[in-house]
Amino acid sequence: MISINEKRALKLVMELMAIRGPSCEEKAVSEFVVDHLLQMGISKSSIKYDTANRRTPRSGEIGNLIVKVPGTISSPRIMLSAHMDTVPICVGCRPKRNGNAVVSANSTTGLGADDRAGVASILVAIMELLETGTPHPPLTLCFFVQEEIGLHGSRHLSVEKLGKPEFAVNFDGGSANKLTIGATGGERMQIVLTGLAAHAGLAPETGASAIEAAAIAIANLKKAGWLGQVRKKGMSGTSNVGIIHGGNATNVICDNIEVHAEARSHNSEFRDTIAGSICSAFEKAAAEVVSSSGVPVRAQISRRVDYDSFCLDEKSPLVTMVAQTVKSTGGEPFVAISNGGVDANWLVKHGIPTVTLGCGQRDVHTIRESLDIPDYFLACRAAKMLASAQTGKP
Repeated sequence: MISINEKRALKLVMELMAIRGPSCEEKAVSEFVVDHLLQMGISKSSIKYDTANRRTPRSGEIGNLIVKVPGTISSPRIMLSAHMDTVPICVGCRPKRNGNAVVSANSTTGLGADDRAGVASILVAIMELLETGTPHPPLTLCFFVQEEIGLHGSRHLSVEKLGKPEFAVNFDGGSANKLTIGATGGERMQIVLTGLAAHAGLAPETGASAIEAAAIAIANLKKAGWLGQVRKKGMSGTSNVGIIHGGNATNVICDNIEVHAEARSHNSEFRDTIAGSICSAFEKAAAEVVSSSGVPVRAQISRRVDYDSFCLDEKSPLVTMVAQTVKSTGGEPFVAISNGGVDANWLVKHGIPTVTLGCGQRDVHTIRESLDIPDYFLACRAAKMLASAQTGKP
């Protein structure tokens, strides 16, 4: 079985998880990665940033970190990727070992193994290859920004800087035995409801409540089966109204609120239908809430597709090759389709077939998050084997 320096691998991921780096603030993480790459002997000219952060909805400190490692054998280029950002709950993490797991010693934070374990797996693999002089094909390493807030880094990736990799393996959350070969598509909506303010005690009828309009819309969506798990005519998806901002006082009819909602489905057309139903419900509800002077609530809605769905053929050469890699490094591979987005959504859209492997992360995005150490080591071994192309061309 392919081996790694487990002591060093554990130290590396512990150091990475301790670095503050929520979405849009990945600079410190990237500097850590670059410093280790330079120590490995990778030239500065091989390390670049793209300008994705200038094109994303929220500006960030840096763009995606792209590294080209020259090959020592003539073979198609392989890409390994992971994302550098964490969700906000992980800020302040203090990683500590607890038996065969790593947890945060700060009980109020997550761990950030999603996805620092992915970043570490790639670094461990490259470190091992270069130290031992193991033959390997040309490699592109890509460390994404802003994954956690909508896959914005991979969406705005400068694909021309990658060197035309034949395929990619993306390291992200979950079991290291899990091959994610497909994922849902997601769309977000921002709904601004503008009504008419009035004194809630003296003359409530003269107002038009934006909150009332939102409540009617949400109730109607739930009643019609367009909220939560959505199943219609043999198709399925999910939706959620996740954020509502507005209102200043209980004695004022609320004249303005902002609502954020999402729709997901593995079927792009059905995802569009779900989103359309949400928008229609808010528009109709707004028109129903009218002041005594005839002023209705107005709805302004913007929609954005964050990522489209994809699904690779389970019997494709790439999926077969990655499954064989996991098996060769001591795991029992299984394929999965994700109901959440991964950077592979956009890589596939960019024309790069991509399988996503987990790295042993558990209970991600919560204060219960942990990293299964044996599972993480399995991911490191798989990354090393993939980078050396020992399993052959897909």
